[in-house]
Amino acid sequence: MTAHTPATPPAGSFADPRETWNARFAKPGLHYGAEPNAFLVRESARFAPSSRILSAADGEGRNSIWLAEQGHHVTAFDLSPVAVDKARRWAQERGVSVDFHVASVDEWGWAPGRFDAAVAIFVQFADPALRERLFSGLWRTLKPGGLLCVQGYAVKQLEYGTGGPGRADHLYTPELLRELLPEADWLLLQEHEATLHEGTGHVGRSALVDAVARKR
Repeated sequence: MTAHTPATPPAGSFADPRETWNARFAKPGLHYGAEPNAFLVRESARFAPSSRILSAADGEGRNSIWLAEQGHHVTAFDLSPVAVDKARRWAQERGVSVDFHVASVDEWGWAPGRFDAAVAIFVQFADPALRERLFSGLWRTLKPGGLLCVQGYAVKQLEYGTGGPGRADHLYTPELLRELLPEADWLLLQEHEATLHEGTGHVGRSALVDAVARKR
């Protein structure tokens, strides 16, 4: 499932999300830019060298490709075949290997204990039921001691309208993440504001939740 939406999603986004994201990613260029997410870059210092990492809702590959360039063994999936095709071509151009897949949250296998780390960056296009399945899968697929890195929009993002689904039930709070992952050892869990410059999809002052959880 692709991670990001504009403040007012187009009609039919929830009815047919794959086609909605295919249309968005079919446009020229990279919707969220070529640079990796800054939070992920900062927190990736926690990852052991040559970690096996899953990037969920990876979009056009900006995060998975960067992680592969750091020497990690990266698997990534996204709902949109258009996005995954662009990511594959981009990875080839940059000379790195990422194991890309086309899959939704519910189509992905979530093999238990497979990964040293998992990342979910702006996975906001999920209602509460789907979000619960996503986080359950992310947690299940981590090895003991594995790390989950999450960045998403906070509820206050509704005041800014600079990205996100424009729906409070799709946004994050620290309390919500604690409820989703009651067994987590939280290394970082904070709500804050920052100015984003991520392509044309995330631009401007934003309300964010940053989280890093370790599986005991």
